[in-house]
Amino acid sequence: MKRLLGECRDRGLCGGGKVSRPPSRLKTDHGAYSVSLPFQSAMNIILKRIRQRLSPQSFPDTAEELAKSDLFAGWWYYSVELLPGLITKGQYPDSFPMLPRILLRNCDLRGTTCLDLGSMEGLMPVVMCRQGAKAVLATDAIDHCRQKMAALRYYYKASFEFQQVGLMYDLNNKLRKSGRSSFDIINLSGLLYHVFSPLMILAGVRPLLKRNGLMIVSTNVVVDDSFTMQFNNAGSLQEEVNTFWYLSVRALDYVLRYLKLAPIDCLYISHRDIKSSVRYVTDVESGYLSVVCRAKDDPIASREDTWMLKSAQHSWEYAGLVDWDSCNQQAVTHVPYSATIEKNLLRDDTGTVDLLRALSRRTIHQAERSSDAHVLRLADIS
Repeated sequence: MKRLLGECRDRGLCGGGKVSRPPSRLKTDHGAYSVSLPFQSAMNIILKRIRQRLSPQSFPDTAEELAKSDLFAGWWYYSVELLPGLITKGQYPDSFPMLPRILLRNCDLRGTTCLDLGSMEGLMPVVMCRQGAKAVLATDAIDHCRQKMAALRYYYKASFEFQQVGLMYDLNNKLRKSGRSSFDIINLSGLLYHVFSPLMILAGVRPLLKRNGLMIVSTNVVVDDSFTMQFNNAGSLQEEVNTFWYLSVRALDYVLRYLKLAPIDCLYISHRDIKSSVRYVTDVESGYLSVVCRAKDDPIASREDTWMLKSAQHSWEYAGLVDWDSCNQQAVTHVPYSATIEKNLLRDDTGTVDLLRALSRRTIHQAERSSDAHVLRLADIS
């Protein structure tokens, strides 16, 4: 209701930040109270939206109807085939590979419970369902893609739930309140560079993953030998207004192991290989890195690193911002991961992938087929 009232304010139907009230004790010839026109218009919009949400949705079943619909003509993040040959116009070129989608194929999803963060219209939840997941939860800050997500459920006969979570912080507590607190596989992709605090996001998500579960973490990175995060000052990295941080590859590697997430595979695309109207290339070497991690019971320190384990034992932030008790109480899952990575890309002391070393060997320059891209077709099974 608050969001609907806000929409009325945006349309100029409510004054002074509040809905106009009916004049006090002002009577008409029929003895009824008069209602101001702005208030009446605002309430009409609210009631219309409520009726829309309560009534079952229907979607065009013929190509002619769909092609003329607002649904098809509207703004789409992904390119989605809704009926044979009718594909919405998404935001990315068909040559731009969707790395977490490619990596997800190596996960055996049969019978699993999956969580997708920042789902937009729901491409990843659909492929999770098609790969055999038992239950899938899609999430986003707001339900701005509600109708389009419902359309994907309809046209793809996919059964998944959606939860609006607001800002992506403290997800552990938010999802636990709704009874959703344990997942075999979590997709955390395209999110960490859009938030003020990437570590706080990871801290809120980590307790939701089952022991030995899999998490795909994908984000923009700076490629150098530092352990830093680079800020998007003056839009130097991207002009998009919700882009804040690019982690360095080494910093991402370290943070994941610090939070008991072992990198076991990765894929990378350089921003120089992305053909898009969005400017990605800057004066620093950067790209998009997607990492598959296996949940572990302890931090994964390198041989020479004595600080990580001490910090994990004694840091107030580490103990207070991550619900490790919930992590330890999670059931153990056994989700197979089928891909193997070259031994020379693994650290000899931790057995995890050395992400910086792996970049050159795990680089993809473009999508070889539409099912590797940000495109969803009716025949796709993954």
